[in-house]
Amino acid sequence: MADCCEDKACALDALRVRQGSTLKVVLAINAVMFAVELVAGMMAGSTALLSDSLDNLGDALTYGLSLYAVSRGSRSKAKVALFKGVLILTAGIFVLCQVAYRIAVPVIPTPETMGLVSLLALSANGTCLALLWKHREEDINMSSVWECSRNDIASNIAVFVAAGGVWLTHSGWPDILIGLALALLFLKSAVRVLKGAIAELR
Repeated sequence: MADCCEDKACALDALRVRQGSTLKVVLAINAVMFAVELVAGMMAGSTALLSDSLDNLGDALTYGLSLYAVSRGSRSKAKVALFKGVLILTAGIFVLCQVAYRIAVPVIPTPETMGLVSLLALSANGTCLALLWKHREEDINMSSVWECSRNDIASNIAVFVAAGGVWLTHSGWPDILIGLALALLFLKSAVRVLKGAIAELR
């Protein structure tokens, strides 16, 4: 009788367990960071931090959906990936709206809060990225999760750069420009995830 580890069904079950465990951890990290960045963003008056907090909320929802998709077939995973793409697209549009609002109603954010929270978020999302690295090419579900996590790292670095810009210039424009760059990143990522999901559904 063949060993269980040589059985394809057993191997798939083991893969799903590993994916599920990883997704639970990164979901918890993103939920906590959403709350931290939301409060900090409101206190600091930073569009970039608020945008990053909503990105973390979207990721937490995405990881929850991914947990659902882990035990499903490839078509279900593609549908979940399609929804994730819509979430990323929504985040991008929201950030564009925030940018427009800050141009109309300018404010100088608190750079110290922006910098400290962005470094904390970078540490948290770096942990998520490391956990997801081994799963990034396993299927369309985990591939789209990896895409979200990679965007988070770029967002955190961008917020830190914005904090430095605000501190140097005593202006809210670095925050606004970084917010615009994040919006473009989200939109580009959304298109990539949506294309992959649509191709999988076909």
